[in-house]
Amino acid sequence: MSDFLIATALVLLLSMTAGLIRVVVGPTPADRMMGAQLLGTTGIAVLLLLGVAFELPALADVALIFALLAAVAVSAFTRRRLDREPDA
Repeated sequence: MSDFLIATALVLLLSMTAGLIRVVVGPTPADRMMGAQLLGTTGIAVLLLLGVAFELPALADVALIFALLAAVAVSAFTRRRLDREPDA
């Protein structure tokens, strides 16, 4: 079972590379923000899978902290983007 979880974590890491490319290439700020959100969500999933595979319950706590930080980061990105919008 742990081999399956590790293989799934590796597939998710490949998905993270696609998100990293989207963050670097863009082309719009919204694409970059969604790529960053993909990195955070996939990173949380990888931590949870590895925590179960290696029987390390502390990784679940780390994943929860990353989930909170990801939510704060999205709201900060959105707030920053809204502050830059000119009044129409």
